[in-house]
Amino acid sequence: MSTTTFRDRLAHLRDDDAGMSTAEYAIGTIAAAAFGALLYTVVTGDSIVGALTAIVQRALTSTF
Repeated sequence: MSTTTFRDRLAHLRDDDAGMSTAEYAIGTIAAAAFGALLYTVVTGDSIVGALTAIVQRALTSTF
């Protein structure tokens, strides 16, 4: 391996920004938690609970 190629490879490894930093992980975690809270709010809303209850009741009382 030539010296130029070795130096280029070391420079690439030093300057590589692949992956997320701690701040990006924190923002991703906050976004996931906010999405989870939003999803929980939607699913536990009266209209969704009523619709799911109706589906289950209809499935349990249906005849084959």
